[in-house]
Amino acid sequence: MSQNLAHDVLRQLGRTRRADDSLAIGGGDDPVFVTPWRIGRAGSAALGAVGLAVSDLWRLRTGKPQSVSIDLRAAAASLRSNTYVRRNGERPVSWDPLAGHYPTRDGRTMFLHTNHPHHRAGALRITGAKAETREALAEAVAKWDGLAIEEAIAAGDCVGGLVRSRDEWNAHPHGVAVAGLPLIDIVKIGEAPARPLPPIKSGEAGRPLSGVRVLDLTRVLAGPTSGRVLAENGAEVLHIAAPHLPYQSELLMDTGHGKRCAWIDLREPAGIETLTGLVREADVFTQGYRPGTLAARGFSPERLAELQPGIICVSICAYSHEGPWASRRGFDSIVQNVTGLSATQGTLEKPRNMPVQANDYIAGYLATLGAMVGLARRAEQGGSWLVRVSLVQVAHWIASLGTVDGSKGAAELADDELADLVTESIGPFGRLNHLRPIVQLSETPAFYARPAEPLGTSPARWS
Repeated sequence: MSQNLAHDVLRQLGRTRRADDSLAIGGGDDPVFVTPWRIGRAGSAALGAVGLAVSDLWRLRTGKPQSVSIDLRAAAASLRSNTYVRRNGERPVSWDPLAGHYPTRDGRTMFLHTNHPHHRAGALRITGAKAETREALAEAVAKWDGLAIEEAIAAGDCVGGLVRSRDEWNAHPHGVAVAGLPLIDIVKIGEAPARPLPPIKSGEAGRPLSGVRVLDLTRVLAGPTSGRVLAENGAEVLHIAAPHLPYQSELLMDTGHGKRCAWIDLREPAGIETLTGLVREADVFTQGYRPGTLAARGFSPERLAELQPGIICVSICAYSHEGPWASRRGFDSIVQNVTGLSATQGTLEKPRNMPVQANDYIAGYLATLGAMVGLARRAEQGGSWLVRVSLVQVAHWIASLGTVDGSKGAAELADDELADLVTESIGPFGRLNHLRPIVQLSETPAFYARPAEPLGTSPARWS
């Protein structure tokens, strides 16, 4: 049952089942789409845990919990949320034509991610491709052995991964390291007095996260999804990006709802000063860079706890904080391939990625969950807290749920079913059609208070 699975997730954060919990997960069971992995169960359980955490914060404000309901099919659809975005009736393109699977000289298959320009250029350079075409890249990759090209791509700070079976990954040193980790954890990183949730401003309708300030220093899908879910429950989310770093702006049309977006360049002293000032007034700091990247800029979790005692730090990465691949770059598609999810979706010889980006979106939901559990701990116990989640830990969790006959799933939801999940917003991007919030709450229905906006639209300051 997905309800029990949601409570299992919460138990990993020390939150046990309460007598007044009310969580209902309906809408059938897997397979929803054509995949053997139980992504409907995983997505609905993660969102169910999020809903109960929202209820906990509402209980802290009012003394009363909320009823939470999740539709499993809607939860599964949310794991491919970006595919439902339409801008002025058109679907934005976000996938580079060179990205995908390539056979190697020794009969293996390499997956290359080329959606960012520097990763695309790096893959062409490292492999020795003679032209910027898929055919030229395939010819170049075919001259390499699988393990050799995987290591060369990683050493060149680019992104790719060798397709492995589940058994091969479970025997891999990093697979072994991650197998010893929980799905999500939270650790205390500093002392601070207990602090209640920020008060609701006079004249405003109260929401569970009213007054909570979130700094969102994330990119692509997992981290930005976390900020979006916090925003849909009332948090003030300020998304910080740097002008010199590549960013797929079309993904903001999926993950940017409810946020403001500002520029800060941490290569400049002024940028360091600006971010430091924002941290001193923040409740949550979410970052999605590789472990140690922001610490090198002076924003390690421990330093953040010094700047703002009581802060909740959330760290999202590809390969977790432990193991030989901890500092390696990665995205959902890469993690699917190296951990054996893609080989099970297809075969080892002809791997296929899942029809959803479950690792990304579920990691985002878990980051949201951890942030809210941290806020509840701060209110009840005090302290500064660090939450850690990774795409590869999510992949291990999905694999642990077992498989079903994926051929019984559908290629897509029925038109009327999908229409019930989509909403429309008008803003700087024009007319956007996109998924509405999935978690249904009895007292404070989730909604986006502002439309998505391009990077750098708003000033880098709190409202």
